[in-house]
Amino acid sequence: MRRVEVADADLMGIALQQEIVRSEEARYDHRLHGVLLVSWGFSCHETAGILGHSPRSIQHWVGRFEESGFAGLEERSGRGRPARMDAATRRRVAGDLRRWPRDLGYGQNLWDGKLLSHHLGQAYGLRLGVRQCQRLFRQFGFRRRKPRSLIAQADPEQQRTSKKTAPSGPQGRSGPLVWG
Repeated sequence: MRRVEVADADLMGIALQQEIVRSEEARYDHRLHGVLLVSWGFSCHETAGILGHSPRSIQHWVGRFEESGFAGLEERSGRGRPARMDAATRRRVAGDLRRWPRDLGYGQNLWDGKLLSHHLGQAYGLRLGVRQCQRLFRQFGFRRRKPRSLIAQADPEQQRTSKKTAPSGPQGRSGPLVWG
């Protein structure tokens, strides 16, 4: 029988690993295959090399299977660090963000990650980093707004004098674009 090969095997291997990670059922099946290989006599190191995981992960899967059977290989809830902010606090923070910072006693007009981090510490006793506060903006559906500079509100003569490029024609344009 002729050997079958996958075209662009490295790229397809990465794509297959990503598909396994994406699907809860595929992750369960993947763990089943890991335990199956160990039960056939492969070491955890050999199985890890075949499946693309660490030997410690394979040991963990086998231990969970020995302890709880097939249920031990199912996806577990509560993965990751628990949220520091409960649902009620999230609603209150979202309400705060809909107000101007000056209305809450701060000296600036717009929210940013640094100010939100400070506000959460002062108002709610929560310590979140600036980057996490920037993620909160996105989760709440806010987008970053930059304040307009003073030149945008200046008189037209001041605007003309501060432009980087000089106008190049009677109306400040070089004329229409023409193909050809």
